[in-house]
Amino acid sequence: MENAMKHIHRTRGDRVFDAINVAALCLLLAVILYPLIYVLSCSFSDPLLVVQSKITFLPMQPTLVAYQRVFRNELIMTGYQNTLFYTLLGTVLNVAVTTMMAYPLSRHDFAARRPITMLTAFTMLFSGGMIPTFLVVKNLGLIDTVWSLVLPGLVSPWNMFIMKNYFQTSIPTELYEAASIDGADNFHLLRSVVLPLSAPIVAVMVLYYGVAHWNSYFNALLYLRDRTRYPLQLVLRRLFQRPRLQRAGRRRRRQRHDGASGVRNDEIRAHRYCLRANPLPLSAPSALLRQGRYAGGDQGVKQ
Repeated sequence: MENAMKHIHRTRGDRVFDAINVAALCLLLAVILYPLIYVLSCSFSDPLLVVQSKITFLPMQPTLVAYQRVFRNELIMTGYQNTLFYTLLGTVLNVAVTTMMAYPLSRHDFAARRPITMLTAFTMLFSGGMIPTFLVVKNLGLIDTVWSLVLPGLVSPWNMFIMKNYFQTSIPTELYEAASIDGADNFHLLRSVVLPLSAPIVAVMVLYYGVAHWNSYFNALLYLRDRTRYPLQLVLRRLFQRPRLQRAGRRRRRQRHDGASGVRNDEIRAHRYCLRANPLPLSAPSALLRQGRYAGGDQGVKQ
């Protein structure tokens, strides 16, 4: 068979088609990899060169100063530990509960299969909303606990339907019948027949749930109060947001100072916009106005 495949005649169009595919895939790979390599190079380069936009591909003047400053914050390592714990716990519970829900809904002899499937599909279109969910979590006493990050999203309807369809299409009905004749109940069927044949879909569910838990920060923002329980994503969000809030505070203080001096903030903004648009012609009148105000008081600028 392999020898026959080697002797298949390839036309010129086939070779051109393969060359275009290879070139397109290489271009796509470069587009995907370049931002990752650039960010990694910036993290190991001299900060001054990064600010000056001199980093193009590889690191320049390699240094670990940035990593030393980042890991100087104790919350970084605590966030790593919390995120690993939340991801492992949440993924295990998600996959287990999703499997236990998808298996009975995949069986045609399950009496409540249709209404439960319809109710589950209904939750994909409509939800209670953020505030009712917060009130439920609060009344259950889950605020500031790990369960507030795991239990509200314990089952994803979309992932459950994916696993349910896999069970229906990939596992023959004859295996269920043969195992039932041997005296196996549903728990033995799930453990001994279904799960050994469902390794691909279980791996997919682990990937989906694991990535979702690793990137999640909004539930932690809503339900966690203790900073030592923050996941890594929320810690990074706080670190990146702090300089922005400090700049906003300084901007508000300058605006209050300008307002106290008798100059309106919108006038200052308009003047700055004009100077940015065309600085030389418009800066001369403003200089003359200041000179006249300082020199002549109420006389202003002489004609």
